[in-house]
Amino acid sequence: MTNDVKEIFGSAGAPPAPPAPAALAAKVRTLAPSMTRSMQRVAEAVADDPAGCAALTVTGLAELTGTSEATVVRTARLLGYPGYRDLRLALAGLAAQQQSGRAPAITTDIAVDDPIADVVAKLAYDEQQTLADTAAGLDTVQLAAAVTALAGARRTDVYGVGASGLVAQDLTQKLLRIGLMAHAHSDPHLAVTNAVQLRSGDVAIAITHSGTTGDVIEPLRVAFERGATTVAVTGRPDSPVTQYADHVLTTSTARESELRPAAMSSRTGQLLVVDCLFVGVAQRTYDAAAPALSASYEALAHRHRAVRKGP
Repeated sequence: MTNDVKEIFGSAGAPPAPPAPAALAAKVRTLAPSMTRSMQRVAEAVADDPAGCAALTVTGLAELTGTSEATVVRTARLLGYPGYRDLRLALAGLAAQQQSGRAPAITTDIAVDDPIADVVAKLAYDEQQTLADTAAGLDTVQLAAAVTALAGARRTDVYGVGASGLVAQDLTQKLLRIGLMAHAHSDPHLAVTNAVQLRSGDVAIAITHSGTTGDVIEPLRVAFERGATTVAVTGRPDSPVTQYADHVLTTSTARESELRPAAMSSRTGQLLVVDCLFVGVAQRTYDAAAPALSASYEALAHRHRAVRKGP
């Protein structure tokens, strides 16, 4: 997301607060894929050795990474810090946290011959890391704005394909159960023809980890052009889908591997964002949401009662 967008939704023209030290590593993992290679070297250096980099001047870090001082400063700003001095302070804080006795992270690469117990442990660790990283990197100002739009929407359309399509369905069924009009579209033709019907007061949400899925971008673009409030849930905050998003909610993901494709861990972060949206909307519309949710539970209660066997 650009600084201009952040300033638009920021508080009274004040610049956004820099990420807390604990959020720095998550920020690097989220933004690194969209950085230039020289900026990636700087980001990887500070994430891999925060204590060592905290002791370096901007010139020293530039020399260490084979980049320029300007690249170091640009990287610091992209990570959310006003300048390199602020990044150094965050690195020092992160280094202090890492030296406070925390257990080292386990290696999460899953091998073909791993025992099933190791698979469980590694997947559980990855899921926890993805949730923590997504929470740390989530822009709560953008989240609150999206919640406000959803709570007052005449209608909400959600677009997603593949694993993201399952997340889209999860959000819509949650919204429907609290009495809101919502539709999930995985068919790209149906998504576009429905997006044409949207207008101001409606909301369109695109869910795509890569941010480059054409079947998701196209209906969001149409909705944007029709005047609907648009939201992108993506792992790439500067990807094409964000061009048509009024609000961008960034997810994190664990490192991809042969036995753990990006779709698995991206879904975890997306579901957290969807739950945050739903709970926020339920809070805003509690007087209507509570009885609607209660009625939906009652309507299904008989389906969950134990069936007694005959004599």
